[in-house]
Amino acid sequence: MTMPHVDGVTHRTVQAGDLRVHLAEVGPEDAPPVLLLHGWPQHWYEWRGLVPQLSGSHRLLMPDLRGLGWTEVTENGYEKENLARDQIALLDALGVEQVDLIGHDWGGYAGFLMCLLAPERVRRYVAANVTHPWPKASARGLLNMWRMAYQVPMLAPVLGPRVTRKRGFVKLVLNGAKRGVFSDAELETFEAPYREPERARATAKYYRSFQLHDMPLLLRGHWRAYRLTTPTLLLLGTGDFAIPPSLIAGYEPYADDMRVQFVPGTGHFVVDAEPELVGRRALEFFEDR
Repeated sequence: MTMPHVDGVTHRTVQAGDLRVHLAEVGPEDAPPVLLLHGWPQHWYEWRGLVPQLSGSHRLLMPDLRGLGWTEVTENGYEKENLARDQIALLDALGVEQVDLIGHDWGGYAGFLMCLLAPERVRRYVAANVTHPWPKASARGLLNMWRMAYQVPMLAPVLGPRVTRKRGFVKLVLNGAKRGVFSDAELETFEAPYREPERARATAKYYRSFQLHDMPLLLRGHWRAYRLTTPTLLLLGTGDFAIPPSLIAGYEPYADDMRVQFVPGTGHFVVDAEPELVGRRALEFFEDR
């Protein structure tokens, strides 16, 4: 696979606990650090549109999540609280005490859990198109469970990786959210790693661990024992098929300061569709002391 290029971005491998993490980074080393956690089916290159805005004033740390992009594929460890612990181990390895945080999709959910498990490590958090850990139990919520059906083909240990590896599948997922957001070159950049058998298997483990571990925790109300003390901004593209605005309610009793801003005219991949807007709102939120 060819590493995509973004001006100024450098790359290295960091041993973070028991995981070899690919880290893309840019910005002054002594500037305030921002940790950016991508989602599926992407990797660090999701943040290409934010680099010009944020890297002048911040040190951007853009790791690939466990098993994705150029980070090590492991047999286990894809439960989302473990993804959060991966990031804490990464900060420890880098000698970084506290960060501002931006996360999207699986990276966004891991970001919420990072704030709950290690609130002292995150100063402020911007989440994009992801559900929070306190879904509201309601008839409407149950009726919306059908929106998760897109995960089914990716769950099976054998069929799932075959589906993910199929040429054009990842491009279909990305284009299906809102056609025209990605160029052909960007689609190929994101799809290429998932044609590797081991990374296709990692994808199945992400979704299988969600169904077998993460979702049962949600349904049991596990995260209601935790409180979100980190000031948080949730940006939600209103055209997201899997996460409609109606699913966002329920966080209020568990968050000290969480704000929700809707972004009309965009879908799930709001960071790719509106990088200037996301970057501007993130900077404003980080500077709001």
